[in-house]
Amino acid sequence: MISFHMHTPQDFLRVGATITFVGFIILLVGIILTIIQHPANSQMGGLIMIGPIPIVFGSSPEITTNMLGLGLIVSILYLFLWKMKH
Repeated sequence: MISFHMHTPQDFLRVGATITFVGFIILLVGIILTIIQHPANSQMGGLIMIGPIPIVFGSSPEITTNMLGLGLIVSILYLFLWKMKH
């Protein structure tokens, strides 16, 4: 039988914090494994979104450009969805 019960805001906060923590751990393990497997020619990049503003970085111009393109796509998607909500 399925049981329905009320969830408190603390429950959602706990789940969100746990998912964020697990995500950071997975990201860290992925970076470490990439460095171990390909130490000499590893190329890495990243994208940090603060609202609709992308912050990009990379180890080469090609990776940085790719991250910038991804950041622009995510920003446009974010603004489009925000506009549809309001």
